[in-house]
Amino acid sequence: MRLSNRNKAPVYNFINTVLLMILVVGIAGFLLEEFRFNVLGVESYLLLVIPVALIVFFYMNGRQVFEYDSDGEALNFKNRNVIPFLDRPLHDEFPKYKLISYDIINIFFVKRLYITISSKNSGSTILKYQISYLTKKEVNDLKFSLSKVIKANNEKKG
Repeated sequence: MRLSNRNKAPVYNFINTVLLMILVVGIAGFLLEEFRFNVLGVESYLLLVIPVALIVFFYMNGRQVFEYDSDGEALNFKNRNVIPFLDRPLHDEFPKYKLISYDIINIFFVKRLYITISSKNSGSTILKYQISYLTKKEVNDLKFSLSKVIKANNEKKG
């Protein structure tokens, strides 16, 4: 099964551009307010605080693009940001039989996928992916696919 929200990357780029434009307009408005008009008073700081809060919220949700591929004998995970220099992209590929378990944590708007795989060195390793920008249907499809792989692994062992 293949799952990807890569086709939504232009939408995320657009949102990022709009947020940066709002920040620039907010900074300009703040500077004009402080040094020229002086009408708003203390409320002029909202011209800075609101755009910064929106940008922080957008980036704290995590990497925007998530790709998953379970075709063949390997599981392939990719997680990247729409702005390449902002964060290192994640790319992991491992055989299906190494998958032990998965867990999806959902706190408000933030969703994380934790994959536990067997490892020769430490027994098991936990891989973390940010899936906040996946739809509910995509998350359910991902759960179904991972559960299917784990079930097949348990049937082979026992």
